[in-house]
Amino acid sequence: MQQLGTESAFDVLVKARRLEAQGRNVVHMELGEPDFATPENIVEAAKRALDDGWTHYGPSQGYPELREAIAEHVAATRGVRVSPERVCVVPGGKPIIFFPMLALVEPGDEVLYPNPAFPIYESMIRYLDAAPVALPLVESRGFALDLDMLADKLSPRTKMLVLNSPQNPTGGVLAADDLREIARLVRDRDLVVLADEIYSRILYGGRHDSILSFDGMAEKTILLDGFSKTYAMTGWRIGYGVMPEWLAAAVTRLMVNSNSCTASFTQRAALEALRGPQESVARMVEEFGRRRAAIVEGLNRIPGFRCAWPGGAFYAFPNITGTGMKSDELAGHLLEHAGVACLSGTAFGTYGEGYLRFSYATSLANIEEALRRVESAARDLARV
Repeated sequence: MQQLGTESAFDVLVKARRLEAQGRNVVHMELGEPDFATPENIVEAAKRALDDGWTHYGPSQGYPELREAIAEHVAATRGVRVSPERVCVVPGGKPIIFFPMLALVEPGDEVLYPNPAFPIYESMIRYLDAAPVALPLVESRGFALDLDMLADKLSPRTKMLVLNSPQNPTGGVLAADDLREIARLVRDRDLVVLADEIYSRILYGGRHDSILSFDGMAEKTILLDGFSKTYAMTGWRIGYGVMPEWLAAAVTRLMVNSNSCTASFTQRAALEALRGPQESVARMVEEFGRRRAAIVEGLNRIPGFRCAWPGGAFYAFPNITGTGMKSDELAGHLLEHAGVACLSGTAFGTYGEGYLRFSYATSLANIEEALRRVESAARDLARV
């Protein structure tokens, strides 16, 4: 159990709530959760499902009609025809990290993963007594992987490569040319790719490219996606994986042994999310685009801060080395003295040192107030 990590966002939230209980005002920019309501058509579908009795056990792999809808969606968005037998519906996105690693990774195996990145990747690798091999994300390349380093790090012990695009915490997006080269590097190796694409619909230009789409990768890729970010359904706990059938059978068995099944009425809501109107998604991404402009431009006006434009997701990841402070130190100072809850870049790995993460999944008014407070704190620190 000592090998398991955690998510610092929830630790910071607890500290922020403690300050609020003391009467302090805190602007919350720590959680990666859309502040939009779940679209009404999805909520109504769940209500109908409850009224119609969708309150009992369902198939451990997920209802066939939802798996069919997911297969159709993946075919339309990734250009790869997949069968429903390759789809596993699970409670949230994390099981598609947890279960495939449990099924595939042995002690001593190497798992390559981006760093800084979602902390649960490294947590699970260490939990399984495997060797985490960090691939530093390069700010100068828009926080894309260094492909030469990837080629050097691949070894006969490499069992899995984790990709995340659009990326948490940097907002970086893997370009099609990079994905093509990654596919070339791994196609003939005895490994699988875990492609975390939970932010695939939250992009600020261009289309989403997936390694699943490249020749020879369909049988080597585990696609992780879901409903939490796209449809503001974080609390509904429903996600899915698309993978080779032999691995889908193993993931389904792990579902039987852990959760039995994903809640039936949430699956009916997810079916409506995929097949119902999509205007709410477009409106949400458009609003995120306005917030993105406000926070990036604002951060770049603050002494000691330098912020790249994220290509996707809803995170700003400014370089704060110009302040002369460590990431943990500055994040703690902003919470305690400025009332702004953000995350240290080191919450996402050692290569996050020198950065902070701000979630702009909050109102423009909150963003503007946070920027005012951060700028004031930075100017005060510069005078010390």
